[in-house]
Amino acid sequence: MTITVVGHGYVGLVTACVFADFGNTVWVIGHTPEKIERLKKGDPLIYEPGVSELLEKNIKAGRLKFTLSYSPAIEQSDIVFITVGTPPKNQGEADLSAVFTVAKSIAKYLKSGFTVVSCKSTVPVGTNNKVKELLMKYKSKHATVAVASCPEFLREGTAIHDTLQADRVVIGSDSKHAIQLLLELHEPINGKRIITDLSSAELIKYTSNAMLATKVSFANLISFYCEKTGADVETVLDAVGLDKRIGRMFLYPGLGYGGSCLPKDVKALISTGLSLGIDTELLDAVEKINLQSRDNFVQKIFRYCKGNRIGIWGLSFKPDTDDIRFAPSIEVIKALLSKNYKPIAYDPEAMPNMRLVFATQVQYADNPYEAVKDADALCILAEWNEFKQVDLRRIRKLMKRPLVIDGRNIYEPSEMKELGFEYHSTGRKFT
Repeated sequence: MTITVVGHGYVGLVTACVFADFGNTVWVIGHTPEKIERLKKGDPLIYEPGVSELLEKNIKAGRLKFTLSYSPAIEQSDIVFITVGTPPKNQGEADLSAVFTVAKSIAKYLKSGFTVVSCKSTVPVGTNNKVKELLMKYKSKHATVAVASCPEFLREGTAIHDTLQADRVVIGSDSKHAIQLLLELHEPINGKRIITDLSSAELIKYTSNAMLATKVSFANLISFYCEKTGADVETVLDAVGLDKRIGRMFLYPGLGYGGSCLPKDVKALISTGLSLGIDTELLDAVEKINLQSRDNFVQKIFRYCKGNRIGIWGLSFKPDTDDIRFAPSIEVIKALLSKNYKPIAYDPEAMPNMRLVFATQVQYADNPYEAVKDADALCILAEWNEFKQVDLRRIRKLMKRPLVIDGRNIYEPSEMKELGFEYHSTGRKFT
């Protein structure tokens, strides 16, 4: 099968690499010449485990092609995926301008015959119907097109695994032919098949992300109770998570959720709800608690740190990615700079991206040890495995004051006390 993927971000590039590895011919369309040239040379542009290897392998095999042009990619394709970004506007609603621009461009190059145009971008209910209208308006009379919604559920850092070992494959369309083609394309992928209508497929994605965000904020709300009462949040959530109806996944207290999906999707669902006259108070609270969790962390720094040199571990919004979109680290660093603290930061992958946000305001270290040398405090903002494996005795000797404020609960309080640290985590007592 020949497919085209419009967009080469996390979703687009992973989708393209995986389907090419299945033996399909895959075109990837971008709009920035420099990026397309880098992709052609095997540079994935992003840090995502396993992508670089798949990219190089399938370029060499001739199955993966990168281009700036919609021709001949669209004419040759059986399926076209839209994977462009839908960032939030000022009021939280999804910016769909890129989706609609791409839809118009696709329409003009559709071949004579049948083509499926499937949206993997996260879009509000009703968007794919508008995509269909644009395709019908701008296509030639000889082209036959069907629209589908095929949302992705990959996590940055485990994107390839999540694509191959999916919990579910959602296909929304009113075309039996489109559904059959998409089922055939996804045949090598594990996961339950959910065949539904366009609106349901669109809402499934938002509902999933809103539920995950709710679990994170709920965990943080409980951590607030624990800090006020002396209860241990990890014990509480471990016990709660053993209930099979609830589970432990995403009941993680700390700095809250960030990244390219949960923040914007919660905002977009709120915006859609308001436009439909739905009370969104629950989701409003999810957002509010997420912000409170970061403020709670910052206030610990102000309360306990008497000096001004702050070591920071972790800049990405989560480990195993270089993505800093809506990363808690940005807000924490802004708060520190506003109080004239001097942060020195280290992250295994995200420092180049963070330099675009804080150029000379933040000092960057080459390793975790350099970041804590003569530091008055260490702040842990992302739970990279590298941080869990450091020599804590060496860290203790390097610091001016052995104060650790852990936003991800990566160490045991009893161990930190035994090593001579003053250790403040989230929702746990330092005994």
